[in-house]
Amino acid sequence: MTYYARGKEVQTVKTLDEVIEQLPPDLQREVQDFAQFLLDRETRPKQRKLRQSWAGGLREFRDQFTSLDLQKKALEWWGD
Repeated sequence: MTYYARGKEVQTVKTLDEVIEQLPPDLQREVQDFAQFLLDRETRPKQRKLRQSWAGGLREFRDQFTSLDLQKKALEWWGD
């Protein structure tokens, strides 16, 4: 929107609603989808780096069990 004050052209800032209303319906849906994407991205819990502080915690058992033994045991536990 443009108006004149003291002979100078002055631009007014349009609200987001005013701008969106001027778009055709398909572009209005695209703006809505994008806004929803931004909202979802903002409200999603932030991903943290994977901590591996447990690495090497079972070192003392490496001579007693193979990875296959541990895999079989885990499958038994999950099967219960």
